[in-house]
Amino acid sequence: MENNIAGKIIVITGASSGLGAATARRLAALGATVVLGARRIEKLNALAQELGGSEQKAIAIQTDVTQSGQVQRLVDAAVDRYGRIDVMINNAGIMPHSPLDRVKIDDWDRTIDVNIKGVLYGIAAALPYMQRQKSGHFINVSSVAGHKVRPSSAVYAATKHAVLALSEGLRLEVKPYNIRTTVISPGAIDTDLPDSITEADIAAAVRKIYEIAIPADSFARAVVFAISQPDDVDVNEILFRPTRQEI
Repeated sequence: MENNIAGKIIVITGASSGLGAATARRLAALGATVVLGARRIEKLNALAQELGGSEQKAIAIQTDVTQSGQVQRLVDAAVDRYGRIDVMINNAGIMPHSPLDRVKIDDWDRTIDVNIKGVLYGIAAALPYMQRQKSGHFINVSSVAGHKVRPSSAVYAATKHAVLALSEGLRLEVKPYNIRTTVISPGAIDTDLPDSITEADIAAAVRKIYEIAIPADSFARAVVFAISQPDDVDVNEILFRPTRQEI
């Protein structure tokens, strides 16, 4: 049965661990070629070697998504090597929760730079190629926090609300180019995302919530579902949680 994934050129940001690495592994197993971007180049190179080996079905490009030129270089590398880009997965994200009255301005700035600007830079880099191809698929990563704000999550939730809005705006604008758009909003997933929390008491509380976290491959399966649909089916939004997660 055709999975609509084999042979596709798929770029993934935040690919060195967590959701990105799990997704790269599952897509590569289904026959995709993956172009991996992240800051941690040693881990990224190891993953590319694991997935691509001598067949060059995976390449690693060190990428800081807060730098538009580096995101452009990542996407350009995919097109230069393989001739096109079929899917852009804007996955990189951080989650430094804190109450607003602690005024963690540096954390706020980093969260906005990675979670909003990083997505915008991914769109900016890949969209011109997809418009010329008259095909492509953007997958942007939001969160349950994009739908429900909790104490200490206001800035993170705001960035994930922004990803929802950006994704809907993109969906409306790319219809003439046969481009698909999906925004995925996961709940508690077993990744190192809580490690980005700089406040010790908030980090401990979040890790308590994350005791019910489900594996990162649950996200990868959602990505596979969206991509594997026939080209005339556009899965625009997926929201999922651990079965035990209330909020």
